[in-house]
Amino acid sequence: MNIFQLDGEEIPFRQGQTVMQAATQHGVYIPHLCWHPDFAAHGSCKLCTVKVNGRFGSACTLEAQPGMEVENRTVELDDKRRTMLQMFFVEGNHFCPSCEKSGNCALQATAYELKMMSPHFDMFYPDRPVDASHPDVLLDFNRCIMCSLCVTASREVDGKHVFAMGGRGILGRRIHINSESGKLADTDFALTDRAASICPVGVILEKRKGFAVPIGERRYDKSPISAQVKEKAP
Repeated sequence: MNIFQLDGEEIPFRQGQTVMQAATQHGVYIPHLCWHPDFAAHGSCKLCTVKVNGRFGSACTLEAQPGMEVENRTVELDDKRRTMLQMFFVEGNHFCPSCEKSGNCALQATAYELKMMSPHFDMFYPDRPVDASHPDVLLDFNRCIMCSLCVTASREVDGKHVFAMGGRGILGRRIHINSESGKLADTDFALTDRAASICPVGVILEKRKGFAVPIGERRYDKSPISAQVKEKAP
């Protein structure tokens, strides 16, 4: 078994695994948002940036090599991650106290983990209309962090290509619905689709289910996001 060092801890890995895959399998948390273990990484959010032998790299796309010395939870890196999180919050419309996903949201949980105390930057307040056309699902694009997981899941698992990423720039780039009207109701999207449950924030919401789980029993009420990686490790 090959081994690399992660914050001084020995991490075993199989040839071909990324730093993120090996660390997660070993129960070590590397902050991330766009990475998901079921899909190929594309390194878009950069929250998983680590230092490898003194150079920055994305843990989700960087292939592990024997003898690597990887820095993860350092003051420097967590400070940079807080800044990135602040950008995520101001570039969308995130109002956690009134959000149905509060307590189950990876963005919120990561902000708690990294002790992000304020958005710091001026809010963008982008105009992102909701799509309530579907009988079972509400799309609230105000919370979208452009992770593209719904795009990948719909394409690779569901085989439906319901979602697509398009546009340019901070305010121009967004998720599009692949229908002539641009509405979710005019697709074959279903609650049973993998894409329906993949969103790490509160964009894809089942109707008539809001606030069904009381405070204290939600996913990240029970333990922080970093601890849950350890709980899932073999």
